Amino acid sequence: MMGKPGNHILVIKHGALGDFILATGPFKAIRETYPDAHITLQTTEPFVDMARQGGWFDDIWVDHKPKIWQPGAWIEMRNRLNSSNFSCIFDLQTSARTSWYFKLLRSPKPDWSGIAEGCSHPHDNAFRDEMHTIERQAEQLHMAGIKDVPSPDVSFLTSDISRFELPEEYSLLVPGGAAHRPGKRYPAIAYREIARHMAKQGIAPVIIGANAEADVCVEVARDVPLARNLCDQTTLADIAELARNARVTIGNDTGPMHLIAPTGCKTVVLFSTDSDPKLCGQRGPDVTILSAMMTSGIPFLDVVETAGLGRGGDHFTGIKVTRMEP
Repeated sequence: MMGKPGNHILVIKHGALGDFILATGPFKAIRETYPDAHITLQTTEPFVDMARQGGWFDDIWVDHKPKIWQPGAWIEMRNRLNSSNFSCIFDLQTSARTSWYFKLLRSPKPDWSGIAEGCSHPHDNAFRDEMHTIERQAEQLHMAGIKDVPSPDVSFLTSDISRFELPEEYSLLVPGGAAHRPGKRYPAIAYREIARHMAKQGIAPVIIGANAEADVCVEVARDVPLARNLCDQTTLADIAELARNARVTIGNDTGPMHLIAPTGCKTVVLFSTDSDPKLCGQRGPDVTILSAMMTSGIPFLDVVETAGLGRGGDHFTGIKVTRMEP
């Protein structure tokens, strides 16, 4: 096992949201393996509150990810890493940037789990980039002496959602996604048809998204009287709580779907070839992934049938993959 008595441990994990959620199992495994250690997380600003709520860490550092032309920030980073006298470091980000942090450490260097050249506990599987994030991180920790890595867990994210005054029967729609990757978005008009289909069955479609996705959320809710548009009104804890009480969630391959999947909500995720579910698909007790070359090639009827909202057609031409907890 890495480290020594009186461990002072650093865990590095920056994001994005889906990646951070997938790292909650490793976070828990490290804490349970080193119950008496002082464990620090180095992350980016968006994930500080979630990390605090998780209860895995004694301290949290914000990494502002200095640019190459900011030598002062790099010197500050080097001094902070070295003055903290870490006995071991778990690099769960495993990027070129975080591997460079290893070079900033003076010798003798602490034990390091990651992919940095010369580190004590390398994840040296030549096919690591072909593994799903969950299996890849579990194997990395196994090579560092941590044998049992649990599944993603968001049970710590709780919220009072009564302020939304939702009906008892509702489902979630997550129609947004990264603006620079429009190919990952199922057409808004198709989501509106799903919303109408839900409403006809007395199920209120609840639409969630960030402010940047406001236009698409408005489009999905348009002319659907039962629809509730909660765009830019929900925290991460709200989303988790909404999912626990929803009949089903349908959404694109985006960060909030990684948050929703572990709650146990029936989850249907729509993929295009812009991303590979074998590498980054959502994981949870009841997750189904529908994938086609373009999301627009996934028929509406197949989506609603998979979601348990009625009988669909048998004309689906994409790839249907069911992903369950291993």
